[in-house]
Amino acid sequence: MPREAKPAMRVAPRATPEERAAAGRKARRRAPRSGHAGYEPRAGRPDPLAVLEAQSATRLPDLVPIRYGRMTESPFRFYRGAAAIMASDLAGSPDSGIRAQLCGDAHLLNFRLLASPERRLMFDINDFDETLPGPWEWDVKRLSASLVIAARANGLDDGTREGIVRAAVRAYREAMIRFAGMRNLDVWYARIDAERLTELADERLRPSGRKKLTRAMEKARGRDSLQVFGKLTESVGGRPRIAADPPLLIPLADLLDAGERKELVGRFQELIGRYGRTLTADRRTLLADYRLADVARKVVGVGSVGTRCWIFLLLGRDGGDPLFLQAKEADTSVLAPHVGASRYRNQGERVVSGQRLMQAASDMFLGWERVDGIDGRRRDFYVRQLRDWKGIAVPETMTPRQLGAFGELCGVTLARAHARSGDRIAIAAYLGRGEVFDRALALFAEAYADQNERDHRALVDAVRSGALPAAQLPAV
Repeated sequence: MPREAKPAMRVAPRATPEERAAAGRKARRRAPRSGHAGYEPRAGRPDPLAVLEAQSATRLPDLVPIRYGRMTESPFRFYRGAAAIMASDLAGSPDSGIRAQLCGDAHLLNFRLLASPERRLMFDINDFDETLPGPWEWDVKRLSASLVIAARANGLDDGTREGIVRAAVRAYREAMIRFAGMRNLDVWYARIDAERLTELADERLRPSGRKKLTRAMEKARGRDSLQVFGKLTESVGGRPRIAADPPLLIPLADLLDAGERKELVGRFQELIGRYGRTLTADRRTLLADYRLADVARKVVGVGSVGTRCWIFLLLGRDGGDPLFLQAKEADTSVLAPHVGASRYRNQGERVVSGQRLMQAASDMFLGWERVDGIDGRRRDFYVRQLRDWKGIAVPETMTPRQLGAFGELCGVTLARAHARSGDRIAIAAYLGRGEVFDRALALFAEAYADQNERDHRALVDAVRSGALPAAQLPAV
């Protein structure tokens, strides 16, 4: 039987702060901080294309070419879809032995603006499809490599890239040291909201950068169910329906015949009702005031393309009171083969539990359920609002100063997420106040970016030779 992932727990339960710090310093002997530098593919490294093909085997066949097409567009796009490849590469790398709840895919575009249930604009991690307890270093390495890959795409030189990564890792390290000295409740109350973002922008960015942030926050506040309603629906017979935009958005009416459609809608109605039981009583009452009006299949992201993702249009008091929910298939985490299986039997619950543990505030409609498909297979899903004040970074438009400041913000945010579940005192003591770990991660990030470029080239070559299918392949 597969082993279960070790929970993200204290190095020594009920130990004193001094004992926990001593355990963190002792971990340096197990995994010297300088040992995190660089990357060399191990002997027998799995073929990266075989890793992708193994994932594709469980996905919707008609969407797999879209996934490959998106991943061929650039090394960064490839990286976004290659979390499974990197998890395999990190297995066996230096490990302090200190566990935390991992995002599992902590690249820079998975840090973004979003709304708290109290309608406050926050900055936090957003994607938890791969979340599991594991070595905290893995998340920091995935973030660091993503910064180098984005910086290379922007044409930044070696020294600038190194400075960006070291600043982000330093921000993580220094934030963890601060969290180590805080009371438990203060760590859980910590968050980065719009006011703090503005303060940071005033400290770190020039006027052009501050204006860009202000516009991004204003745009994020406009992205809600009403905005989606106006963008994604049309009136059919006087009733709102989700408009087709194939192959990225296909209403259920265009996917299935009448009999199959009726059966699946019934199962989705049951899913919404059962999923509501995973919400708190007040939110369950709110959900019960909505009725299902339409369903469509949606293509999302890069790495997730091909997984089953449905959006539900629900209506409240009338046809102008919409709520959009997204039900996304939750499969086994790409970390599981390397850190152990989840303790949760439902993979949707795994995602939701990890998200609630790592985020300062989570979507008020976040929950999970499983449903039997018309093909007879039972699948796990997690459910959340389709769009709720979400704002995503655009690294291609960032100056070096802006990318550096964004990396630091991601580092602080990741440290806060890890501090909630891992032993923050032990991690802080392991990292120390010097820059040994910062320098090591800068070297690792450059070396892994090289590996990512080689893997990206292998995919492009496979597509161009016809070995793998791809939609919308860009010209050379």
